[in-house]
Amino acid sequence: MIVRDVLAGGLLLAGAALAVTAVVGYLRLPDAYARMHAATKPATLGVALCLLAAALRVEDRSSASKLVVAAVFQLIATPVAGHLLGRAAHATGTPQSRYTVLDELADRDDRDDP
Repeated sequence: MIVRDVLAGGLLLAGAALAVTAVVGYLRLPDAYARMHAATKPATLGVALCLLAAALRVEDRSSASKLVVAAVFQLIATPVAGHLLGRAAHATGTPQSRYTVLDELADRDDRDDP
């Protein structure tokens, strides 16, 4: 029992640290595209680690399996949603940071010209 508690505590701390990293990145990055990256990458893994920590702490297998399924869904759905939001932002002409060096979608015709 003590090993599960220590492992769950470590996973919870790692997940919380990744969530804090996502918040700091979201606040400090210059444009919507970089903020989307900060909101999806570390936050996805942070939430998944917290869900896995909770799965280690529950007693019944039914609740643990639901938490694991939620973690897997989080790992699949959030990056895809972030990618689609980035493509939609690019298509609507959301301005990029002055630090952007390469725009690989610039030559595509999916941008809405007003």
